[in-house]
Amino acid sequence: MDNNRSTRSVIEQYRKRRQRTQAAIVWVGAGLFILIGVILIVIWLNGPSKPLNTLFATDTPTPSLTFTPAPTLPPSNTPTITPTQTQTPTATQSAPYLYIVQEGESLAAIVEQESLGDDGITLILLLNPFDEESGAGINPGTQIVFPGQEILLPFPGMELPTATPVPADLARGTKLTYTIQPGDTLAGIASFFNSTVEDIIEENELTDPNAIFVGQQLIIPANLITPTATFPPTSTPLTPVVETPTANSTP
Repeated sequence: MDNNRSTRSVIEQYRKRRQRTQAAIVWVGAGLFILIGVILIVIWLNGPSKPLNTLFATDTPTPSLTFTPAPTLPPSNTPTITPTQTQTPTATQSAPYLYIVQEGESLAAIVEQESLGDDGITLILLLNPFDEESGAGINPGTQIVFPGQEILLPFPGMELPTATPVPADLARGTKLTYTIQPGDTLAGIASFFNSTVEDIIEENELTDPNAIFVGQQLIIPANLITPTATFPPTSTPLTPVVETPTANSTP
């Protein structure tokens, strides 16, 4: 009898422990299932669709904006300004101007470069008289200029000075300075100043009267002779034919 009780008691205890173990497993499984469910719900609510925000969102009234149309102004006639090309005027010299001689230049080259015309060299020599003592100006005999030399150039269109007739009341032998012009000869100069070729040669110590050149300055003793009147070309007068009347005889 005692053995049966002890066996039954052991079986009962085993059964109870097994029930408790099974109950514990059920509760643990239920807890895990609930926990997993809660986690999934939280993930879903915080997902990209944000259902949680939609669930708890409140309707915020959207303010309606009233637009006031701006007054439309009529188009203004704004003139279109067409830019015009700015032309830089070329300065035209109206008086002799200063020029600095460059390396390798000569009077002929300067005249051609500055478009000074056929009388360019003569005008340059007139504007830059040579001083033998100081060496200033341009020597008309050599017509040499050097780099850096400052000379005066004639303005475009400048003409050679016109010779002024010698006053008749000028004292005899008055010495005048004359610059030889293109086409001049000693005979022509002597005639113009009422002088003589011999006196001009002696005054200027010329060794060769034919070696004068344009731009050369001569000392002319004026009014040494009385000017002679220049008459127009003579014409051969016609001899009048005198008709002698003849008597007509009456028959």
